[in-house]
Amino acid sequence: QVQLVESGGGLVQPGGSLRLSCAASGFAVSAYAMSWYRQAPGKERELVAAITTAGGRNYADSVKGRFTISRDNDKTTVYLQMNSLKPEDTAVYYCNARIYVLNYWGQGTQVTVSS
Repeated sequence: QVQLVESGGGLVQPGGSLRLSCAASGFAVSAYAMSWYRQAPGKERELVAAITTAGGRNYADSVKGRFTISRDNDKTTVYLQMNSLKPEDTAVYYCNARIYVLNYWGQGTQVTVSS
């Protein structure tokens, strides 16, 4: 059974950092593309970062140079390191796994950037 559990969200001041974790079970994170999405109030869910099976990484323009996606195959965990956070980064962040034609989602973790 595929399961994704996010953690690491919270309240942080502008300019601060957070590291989100996505613990996966039921499949190998190295075998499928893994992504982080976010959804702010009143907005559509958007892709933040993705990592391919080959280790290639893609980022939304709004987070390039500030966020880093990584994967620990042994721990079956995907991370999102977020630096230089801005108020506009405030959103619920979701982990996504695309396995064949199906998309799996975690429950989300809230990130709030505010002074």
